[in-house]
Amino acid sequence: MAERFGGKFSPGGPSGNEPPRGGYRGARRTRAGGRVNMLFLAPLPLAVRAFGDGALGLALNLSALGLLLLAAWLTREGILAQEAYDARKIARRPAIPRKIFASLLTGTGLFVAAFAAQGGIAEAFIYAIAGAALHGFAFGLDPLRDKGAEGIDSFQSDRVARVVDQAEDYLKSMSDALRRAGDRQLERRLDGFQVTVRDMLRTVENDPRDLTAARRFLGVYLMGARDATVKYADLAARAPNPQARENYLALLADLERNFTAKTRALMASNSTDLDVEIEVLRDRLEREGIHLETRDLA
Repeated sequence: MAERFGGKFSPGGPSGNEPPRGGYRGARRTRAGGRVNMLFLAPLPLAVRAFGDGALGLALNLSALGLLLLAAWLTREGILAQEAYDARKIARRPAIPRKIFASLLTGTGLFVAAFAAQGGIAEAFIYAIAGAALHGFAFGLDPLRDKGAEGIDSFQSDRVARVVDQAEDYLKSMSDALRRAGDRQLERRLDGFQVTVRDMLRTVENDPRDLTAARRFLGVYLMGARDATVKYADLAARAPNPQARENYLALLADLERNFTAKTRALMASNSTDLDVEIEVLRDRLEREGIHLETRDLA
């Protein structure tokens, strides 16, 4: 699964009208902050203690510090990956169970820190078990199975998941490239385009039959947008280029219009398919002597 899939954000930007940065419509604020940030701060005293305990104490305390910081980083990445997984109707489980590994590393780091402080294996083992268990309770486990929409075979689900993963990689590359230009206004404009693209991704996830019609948009067009973004960012990083900036803004506007129009066409097609299915069902029931009002099928 694409594991950058941006975190969850509030429905709008600071004004409530702007699209969420790197997010999608209806997204919520990411949970990869607050408690997770504390995980990075909590082990820092080990760096101070390391230089007052001799060579062995130095090695043990710095090792514990490294293990706990790695656990904090894996926790944050695991939360972001799960938020991306939860946001989709069709998704593959994270390739690496980051939060589970983070719990194990937390326990190991606490074992090493306790052993360095007290020198007792039994006490250190208790700290390790308690720390790993509390981390697991606080942050939960990683998704351990693939998720597919109900009634969709695994082959279709896998095809959709691969296309969505690739599209998310393109979007992430665009954000990373444009960040080099240092243009916050352009970054917000790109966020708006990404929201539009993710509307199409959600539409395809809701009905994988749309994948064929949307594949060119989510593949060729999005790859071209990524390449154009990288080239513009390279130009802007060397020197301001107002003409290139205007051309890039025009490209984003044109792409956004086309993605919006295609998404609406896909949704209209889905609505038409539903109307046809309802009519077929009504005809069949009427042949069986059962008469239904339209509201009965709503």
